[in-house]
Amino acid sequence: MKTFPVLIITMALTACGQSASTDTVESLAANPERLKELRTQCKADRAKLGDALCNAVAEATRKRFMGNGTPYTPESAPKN
Repeated sequence: MKTFPVLIITMALTACGQSASTDTVESLAANPERLKELRTQCKADRAKLGDALCNAVAEATRKRFMGNGTPYTPESAPKN
């Protein structure tokens, strides 16, 4: 009985023609051609692609530009 709602949701998504995207932030960051293609599509029609995918595209773009970042390591003040 618990699988019934999942089945209904799956059928509804299939009927609408939208499938769940397999693009993750990591896969997009590793594939610059796909990332560029999706960035262009998100700029043109974000509503069609969806917020989740376009947010993943933005995060992958940030990761490619910034990397994993540098942790904040303040220098200690000189002792007198």
